[in-house]
Amino acid sequence: MDKLHMALTDLCYAINYCTVIQVWEHGFVPREFFLQHLETRFNKALVGMMMYNPETNEIAKPSELLNGVRAYMNVLQSIENYVHIDIVRVFNNVLPMQTQPADAHGEKTITHNYTHWYLEVLLKRVALNSGHIVFSPSRKAFVTVSQGEGSLMAAEEYADLTELRALAELIGPYGMKYMGERLMLNIASQVDEIKKLVLANKDTLTQLRSSFDKPEVMRELTKKLMTPYKNAPCDADVLLIRMTKIGVLLAFRALAQEALNDILEQRIPFLIGSIRDIHHHVPNTKDSMVVNELASSAGEKCSVDPTLCNALRTLKSEHAEDEYTIACLLFVFVAVSIPKMARMDLSTMRASLEGHLNNSHCLARSINGLAGALFSLYGPGDTDLRLQEFLALASSSLLRLGFENEKDAVKNRESVYLLLDEIVQESPFLTMDLLESCFPYALLRNAYHSVYKATAADV
Repeated sequence: MDKLHMALTDLCYAINYCTVIQVWEHGFVPREFFLQHLETRFNKALVGMMMYNPETNEIAKPSELLNGVRAYMNVLQSIENYVHIDIVRVFNNVLPMQTQPADAHGEKTITHNYTHWYLEVLLKRVALNSGHIVFSPSRKAFVTVSQGEGSLMAAEEYADLTELRALAELIGPYGMKYMGERLMLNIASQVDEIKKLVLANKDTLTQLRSSFDKPEVMRELTKKLMTPYKNAPCDADVLLIRMTKIGVLLAFRALAQEALNDILEQRIPFLIGSIRDIHHHVPNTKDSMVVNELASSAGEKCSVDPTLCNALRTLKSEHAEDEYTIACLLFVFVAVSIPKMARMDLSTMRASLEGHLNNSHCLARSINGLAGALFSLYGPGDTDLRLQEFLALASSSLLRLGFENEKDAVKNRESVYLLLDEIVQESPFLTMDLLESCFPYALLRNAYHSVYKATAADV
C-alpha cells in the first residue's frame, strides 16, 4: 500500500509539474484532463452508490447514500493536497446534475431513481397491500405492521422524516419539486377516474345533495350507490379506494415537504424566514397562487397546493362547463360513502400509530387537499362553504350508523367516527365549533375512549 501511495503521489506531482504539453499544434493540459475524468467518475459513482436494482427493486437508504457521498467528497478534497486543482468546481458541476431527472449525458440520476422507487415501488405497495403498511402521523413515517407475500422491506427504514431529510439533502429543492410534480400527476389520474364515477351516478348524487335532512330518502338513495355489480365492487367501494390512494400520496407529499423545509431552515434560515413572512401576510387574491408556489418550493404548507392545481389543470375534460357541479357532487359521494368503512375489517384504528390499518385516516388529507384545489380551479373560491356542506352530509350519514342493528355494519363504527375529527383537524377551512354543530362531541369522546381501550387490551 505504501508503494502504491508513493506512486500515486508521484503521478499527482507530475500533473503539477507541467502546465501544458505541446503536441504538434495542439496543447494538452493535464490538469483539465484530470478534472474532466474526475467529474465523469464522480457522476457515475454517485448513481452507483445507490445500488439500485430495477429487477429486485432494491435500493440504498437515502441516509446511507448521503454518508457514502460525504465520504467520497472528503477523499476527493484530499487530492487538493497533491494537485493544484479546484475540486469545488467538480462538485459544482456534478451535484446540481443529480437534482435533475437526467444528467448532461442523458443518463438517469439519483433524483430519477429515487422518484421512481418511492412512487412506483413503495407507495404502490402501500396501496396494493392494504393492512401491511400504514402511514403513522405520530411517528411521521410509513410503518410496516405486517409483512405481505414476498415483502421483506420495512417501510419505516425508507419513508420516515430522517430518511426524507437525507433525500432532500441529496436531491435538493429541484429534485423534491420534480418528485412532487410526478406524484401530483398520479393524483390527477385518480381524480379523472373518480369524475367518471360521479358522472355515472350524477342523478342520484344530485338528489342526495338536497335530501340530507330526509333520512328515509337518504337511505333509499344511498342503497343505489352501495349495490355491487356482478363481478365488481360497488361504486362507493371504488371511490373510497381511490380517495384513500390519493390520501396516501398526499401524506407522503406532506412528509417530504416537511423534510425539505427542515433542511432549508438549517441551510438558509433568513431566506426561509422571509418566504414565510411573505406567505403569511399576502392577501388571498389570484396573485396569492404565485406566492403559494414560492412557499411550496421551500417546503412550506399551503392551504391550496399549487402543484396539485397545476396537475389538475392538465386534465382534459369533456364537461368543462360543468366542472364545479361535478366537484360538488364528488364530495357528496364521499360524504355518503364514508359509513361503508364501518363494515371493513381493516378500518380499525391503531392508537399507537394514530392511524387506521387500511389508511382510511388519509381520507382527511385527500378531502381537504382536493377541496382546496378543485374549488380554487373551478369555483368562485367557496371551499369553506362546500366543506361545510360535506361535513353536514357526512355527519348525517354517520349518525345513521347508530340506528343500525347489523353487527357487520357497526363493528368499526367508533374508528370511523374519528375520521370526522381528523378531517376537521387537518382542514384549514373547517373549525371544531362547526363540527360540534352537526355531530355531538360526546360521540367523538366515547369513540376515542373505546378505540384507545381496545388498543390497550390488544397489547
